[in-house]
Amino acid sequence: MTGNLKWIPLLLLLLAQPVIADDSKPVQRLSPQRQALPVTKNTAPQILVYKSQREDGSAVFSDRPPANQQYELLRFDCYACAVSSPIDWHTTPLFQRRFARLIEQVASELVLDPALIRAVIHAESAFNPQAVSRRGAQGLMQLMPQTASLLGVADPSQPEQNIRGGSRYLQQLIDSFDGDLRLALAAYNAGPGAVKRFGGVPPYPETTAYIERVLILQQRYAGG
Repeated sequence: MTGNLKWIPLLLLLLAQPVIADDSKPVQRLSPQRQALPVTKNTAPQILVYKSQREDGSAVFSDRPPANQQYELLRFDCYACAVSSPIDWHTTPLFQRRFARLIEQVASELVLDPALIRAVIHAESAFNPQAVSRRGAQGLMQLMPQTASLLGVADPSQPEQNIRGGSRYLQQLIDSFDGDLRLALAAYNAGPGAVKRFGGVPPYPETTAYIERVLILQQRYAGG
């Protein structure tokens, strides 16, 4: 999930929806200097995104301010976009209450550890239902479009659909790799094909970091 600003326009075009121009509420031109926030060890690096409108009213997103045009400055958290993330996974705040009832229900139905579901959601999206990666993965558990379709998830941004689909996929991976959680997490991150091709955890720094942080978060969520 490594990040690069050059991918931001492509990433955010996936989020673009037609918008109706409202002359009574023009898009405000904002100063990037006033909007940028400092990054601390427990916060995700933030990227600036500029939203403007085409003549037909549809939205345009870019990592650069449009010339001679009004725009709105947005901030998007790139939660797990770099292997060298500044986040301390041992101390970063947890999301114990968010979607708690739904997670407990799904975990019970699938006989899956609720702490594991929370850990994957935390690592994937920081509990942001609208999260979209530069690869096109969507929602709380960052489902790729093809995977979401196979799981019957019609709207990945809908929390219940995403959590049910993502948890079911995670359970399938755990079963597929005979209960080996590290291999299942590697497959969730890099794809089952990569795990089978390498005969184990793929030698990708991103995947190694992903497994480590999910296991840290699982232990912390299990501890309450």
